[in-house]
Amino acid sequence: MTRLSRRLAAVPLALAIAGTLALSACGERPKPAETEGHAAKAGDYERGPHRGRMLRDGDFAVEVTIFEDGVEPQFHVYAYRKDKPIAPKDVQLSITLSRLDGEVNRFAFTPLEDYLRGGGIVHEPHSFDVKVSATYQGRSHSWSYPSYEGRTTISAAAAKAGGVRTEIAGPAPIAELVDMGGRVEITPEGKGEVRAWYPGRIMMLRGKLGETVRKGQLLARVESSESLQTYAIPAPISGVIVEKNLNVGDVTGDRAIFVIADPTKLHAEFFVYPRDAEKVRVGQPVEVRSLSGDTKLRAEVEAVLPTADLTSQTLLAHVHLPGGADSAFRPGMGVEGSFQVGAATAPLAVRTKAIQRFRDFQVVFVKVGETYEVRMLELGRQTPEWTEVLSGLKPGSEYVTDGAFLIRADIEKSGASHDH
Repeated sequence: MTRLSRRLAAVPLALAIAGTLALSACGERPKPAETEGHAAKAGDYERGPHRGRMLRDGDFAVEVTIFEDGVEPQFHVYAYRKDKPIAPKDVQLSITLSRLDGEVNRFAFTPLEDYLRGGGIVHEPHSFDVKVSATYQGRSHSWSYPSYEGRTTISAAAAKAGGVRTEIAGPAPIAELVDMGGRVEITPEGKGEVRAWYPGRIMMLRGKLGETVRKGQLLARVESSESLQTYAIPAPISGVIVEKNLNVGDVTGDRAIFVIADPTKLHAEFFVYPRDAEKVRVGQPVEVRSLSGDTKLRAEVEAVLPTADLTSQTLLAHVHLPGGADSAFRPGMGVEGSFQVGAATAPLAVRTKAIQRFRDFQVVFVKVGETYEVRMLELGRQTPEWTEVLSGLKPGSEYVTDGAFLIRADIEKSGASHDH
């Protein structure tokens, strides 16, 4: 077996044989058994006038459809005798659905216009084993068949080789996040100005723009205008020369000769709008991201300055960037930040990384034994780590956290569809 490319995608042989025998026993000509990945393919079963599944027993037949045009999915079933429509009031019908996790859904039917309508919603996923029972003119008819979508079976060895990992769905802390824009700056401690101690003429300079210097290194000699003695000026900190304002022969004044910056001492300055000012506090965790989103790191609020900008009325929140941040963040870069200003426990949540797109839904894949099946979710609050689940998943379900995209690819490769 080569990784996931040879995963098992079919139901066990015994189930396939049982499904074929069930249809044969009820009077329908045997067809090839449906597999989990292909249960809804058009060629797998006879279609009726309404594009539904035709189930036959002698000269009596029913056509099972799931109607979802502008309404929640519901069963519509049409009855026939010798391929001619039968009045729905003359047929008693029930359908039982058995799902992968053991849940059983039962539907009773009432006549409406030219069809029988099932009572209740056929919830997603439309993946189940189906039992249909009908009574017409005192004679009973029954059928059983698998109808799977978004389902595949993968051996434990193949799943492990593919990096598939799972967790149990349950409560999780969901943070309240506030997003802000900002920029990277060198901290005040990371800047140093090289100035003459006494007014005078610059006699010597050592240092070029962009040159790295160390603390205490000789950078200039100045001749005092008062004593006419020459004194040396060392670098106050280690770093890179980012400004050079004077040259040999110039007379020192208010301007710094050099400005040195230590690019390893960084913080991010974020602009806090008045609506968020009461929420942001020192010590809160922040996810700092580059504008492209390619680089992320965790940091903390180190200070919130008390004065507001006169024009924008924003405050400045300083977020300390840990050592090593200078490899990805440079002074002057724009950044985004997600401030965690509060947290609450969601009754049911999944890892955000586990969520995948399937058809028009956001989903996770649950695991039952060696079988994986899609679960369509209604989602609530979301953080980079956790996403709240409002519906679509049962607490205690085992779901895929790592390798979910491989499960989705395997299902799509197998040909599973949404076809009724």
